[in-house]
Amino acid sequence: MPDLNPRQLLLDMYTAAVDAVSADKCLPAFLPKPSPNGRTLVIGAGKGAAAMARTVEQHWEGDISGLVVTRYEHGAECKRIEVVEAAHPVPDEAGRRAAGRMMEMVTGLTENDLVLCLISGGGSALLALPGEGITLEQKQAVNKALLKSGATISEMNCVRKHFSAIKGGRLALACAPARVVTLLISDVPGDDPGVIASGPTLPDPTTCAQALAILRKYEIEIPPNMEDYLASGAGETPKPDDPRFARNSHHVLATAQQALEAAADVARNAGITPYILSDEMEGEARDVGMVHAALARQVALRGQPFSKPCVIISGGETTVTVRGKGRGGRNAEFLLSFAATMNGMPGVHAIACDTDGIDGSEDNAGALYNPQSVSRAEAVGMRARAMLDNNDGYGFFSALGDLVVTGPTRTNVNDFRAILIL
Repeated sequence: MPDLNPRQLLLDMYTAAVDAVSADKCLPAFLPKPSPNGRTLVIGAGKGAAAMARTVEQHWEGDISGLVVTRYEHGAECKRIEVVEAAHPVPDEAGRRAAGRMMEMVTGLTENDLVLCLISGGGSALLALPGEGITLEQKQAVNKALLKSGATISEMNCVRKHFSAIKGGRLALACAPARVVTLLISDVPGDDPGVIASGPTLPDPTTCAQALAILRKYEIEIPPNMEDYLASGAGETPKPDDPRFARNSHHVLATAQQALEAAADVARNAGITPYILSDEMEGEARDVGMVHAALARQVALRGQPFSKPCVIISGGETTVTVRGKGRGGRNAEFLLSFAATMNGMPGVHAIACDTDGIDGSEDNAGALYNPQSVSRAEAVGMRARAMLDNNDGYGFFSALGDLVVTGPTRTNVNDFRAILIL
């Protein structure tokens, strides 16, 4: 493969992964038919919500109106469905107002009406409507603490549901007796629809007691009113046996697995054998990076468990326990740990990016690694291990010119990683 460009192949794989889970590709086939006798109201939240709403407008036959909320700079032009932008991953007042308006909008619907709910990753922070007696500032503080704690997305969303007046199925109850059809783009390992964006229209099997246990597990202190809210059961969510969910349905449109398979096709067409490890990897980003590096070394040195040339692909959602003061999301952290472990072994290239185009809260999707990354960094005074200790993956790859910057992709199935071994 003398003409193979490793960097371009990895970028092409990432592009294909994102394209495969875009709203215009995956949503139209799931639109409910026929149109209802009553109104059709479109609501939704998430990084892909505006693109999903635009796709609905392009394909829906009949009158529609509604409101979706998405992250700042993730909007899309819609003519009949209002798009509101708000903060992510820490909620803000714009998100709180949008959530309140949404709840008002669905009040008073009839059994002849249809609510089409468009949900994608990020919706949990964007639908910020605190439970009774809880302030937005308190929710913001808990959210920040959870993001730094190393908690999994399922754990974070369990807590979020029980401090909310809209998540964990409460939005669906507000729509009753209208029928609710929820269309979801999954950003959670395992693709549990009730976890995606904290399941605003799905019943919730988790409990206040579990939410309290998660906060204690990660030693997150909360004010007395929030502790009482959970301990008393005031924050309990509607459960799967609630009859008000009986007419509703949901469909997961796009998943990490679909993205990984699309990337694998690109590699296969380039003459490289792809191996998908898993679409639901979790854990500390630096630990996952070390494991991927160990596997890459085994392939490169021993031809086990795969023969080279090959590309190892994985997805899921890692976490970062923030201890340093550097910049960088979980994909940059993964790749910096990978780089430090590989230490320049020849023939190994890698990419790690978030499919939403934003790694954490930075302006990049992720980064690229090649066998010269560590030596190039050392030439300008940067040591990979020290940068990793400071959680500064962004600074490391930025200095090398190896950030991947795409802007918002308006979809989100979480992390994409590919390790190319030649």
